[in-house]
Amino acid sequence: MNEMMKTMAASASGMRAQSARIRIGAENIANADTPGYRRKTVSFEETFQRSGEARAVATGPVRLDQRELTRIYDPNHPMAGEDGYFEGSNVDLMVEIADAREANRSYEANLRMFEQARQMASSLLDLLRR
Repeated sequence: MNEMMKTMAASASGMRAQSARIRIGAENIANADTPGYRRKTVSFEETFQRSGEARAVATGPVRLDQRELTRIYDPNHPMAGEDGYFEGSNVDLMVEIADAREANRSYEANLRMFEQARQMASSLLDLLRR
């Protein structure tokens, strides 16, 4: 596998991983007001393709955040206990928005790297045709 293909494969795997991170963040934001919802997190793992030739990144298992759920006082809520409290979610919208912005910027950086490698390969092919 030539260096251009390795670069394109690495950036494509980065885009896939960041895409998964954005999707998980969107799920967290959508469920921020869902009682009992636990925030999901995803980690990245380095992988090797074809006996160590090319490096790539992949998403690890999706995990649930084990922080305590917020207790909300609303005695009229159907899930409220005798004391009037029920468990909300542990999603912090500011953290989720910051994570989504970071993932979006990382995705765009990988996209620019992929496009640059594609342009270089195209230019090389044009030179070879002459």
